[in-house]
Amino acid sequence: MEATPRRFPVLVRRATWLADRVIGLDLVPVDGAPLPPWEAGAHIDVVLPSGMVRQYSLYGSRDDRRLYQIAVLLEPNGRGGSKEIHGTALVGKHLEIRPPRNHFGLVDAPAYAFVAGGIGITPILPMIRTVAKAGKSWSLLYGGRGRTSMAFLPELTQMPGGVVDVQPQDERGLPDLTAYVAQAPDEAAFYCCGPEGMLRAMSDVTEAAGLAKHLHLERFGAPASTPPPATPEDSAQFEVELRASGITLTVPPDRSVLDVVSDVAPTVLSSCAEGYCGTCETRVLEGIPDHRDSLLSESDRASNETMLICVSRSRSAKLVLDL
Repeated sequence: MEATPRRFPVLVRRATWLADRVIGLDLVPVDGAPLPPWEAGAHIDVVLPSGMVRQYSLYGSRDDRRLYQIAVLLEPNGRGGSKEIHGTALVGKHLEIRPPRNHFGLVDAPAYAFVAGGIGITPILPMIRTVAKAGKSWSLLYGGRGRTSMAFLPELTQMPGGVVDVQPQDERGLPDLTAYVAQAPDEAAFYCCGPEGMLRAMSDVTEAAGLAKHLHLERFGAPASTPPPATPEDSAQFEVELRASGITLTVPPDRSVLDVVSDVAPTVLSSCAEGYCGTCETRVLEGIPDHRDSLLSESDRASNETMLICVSRSRSAKLVLDL
């Protein structure tokens, strides 16, 4: 991770309707320089004209360093980012983005079983391209409200080497996840992205089948099991040193690290403030974080190399952050 989150401008070159309520944006570098490389499952932080920061998965070609492509579902009851994108004439305008990050990367496996719900197909699509190109065994269970709301159907149904089961709810009801998991090849890696209900169901099904260790999830929001925010009764005061800035701050029990850091560094990126999006992920140089997020893997937490400063705190008296 870089010492300070780097942002750079891109031009919105084109907007395309990918499905009902789903718009695709083509983003190109303003200076013409190659864009940073990315791996299947990665997403970027996008700074919208209002200043809101939102995360969108990349779905385009990883070989084309001149273009990033994102897909945005209009969420009338969401946090406002999708409504701003759908309601603003962005083509021809500049946006700031942060380089790709990935907590949903492909592991090496003999076979892959993908499950996508609605806009959750966005990070799954480049994964399928990758495993299909490698000649690996793969399958996809793709659910949605109806065919017109399901993006990328033509490409997916023509993808070589795998099996695609398209299950529009208005035609076939809810997908049978139990049957799908049961018929997956031995040692298959399961990848699931979609609504929280689908993620919970997939977690339950793989747990019951003894396959939970093979499951990889990508969330749009905080899981229902996320612990409540820390209170003064279960948190202690500690210090945070911002190494690059040369500043040491005190984090009281009733404020987050992000709150305190933002007082002196208001440009630090953040979005969900609930520990699931990863926008505020920061490198830890010294100290032991108290991880309270729902994003980092167990190995990431054990390494203590990074932390999500919006919700996580400290087990040591002092943390030194790369800010």
